Amino acid sequence: MNEIFRLGLAKGGKETQTVDMVMHTQTPFSGGGSDTVMFHRTELNTILSLYGRMVAAGEWRDYGISTLRDCAVFSVFRRTAEHPIYRIEKRPKLRLKQGQYSVVGMDGHILKRGNDLRAVLRVLERKLIKSID
Repeated sequence: MNEIFRLGLAKGGKETQTVDMVMHTQTPFSGGGSDTVMFHRTELNTILSLYGRMVAAGEWRDYGISTLRDCAVFSVFRRTAEHPIYRIEKRPKLRLKQGQYSVVGMDGHILKRGNDLRAVLRVLERKLIKSID
């Protein structure tokens, strides 16, 4: 459901321009009855928590989110203009078989798969642990 608000922009005490704003009441990743697969807010919080730590470590620089009919993909980039180094995918149809979450490497190999997102993302958290010589 969308709500329309009328905003009057004033300059020097006089109304000079009127702008209509459309406010969407659903979040773009909530999956509110559409036919596409989307990440839930708690799933995004888990993914973005890892993303923030990797950015702070200097490993990752950018991300992109794709919502498709059969899967949702969170792509991680080292630089903006290149192929993703990792893809975190959600495929609900595989929920009862191999697990709906998977981490896919740059070469297309599945690094980890399962139904627990935190457990699946642990394969990427190992990249934060570096040995000190």
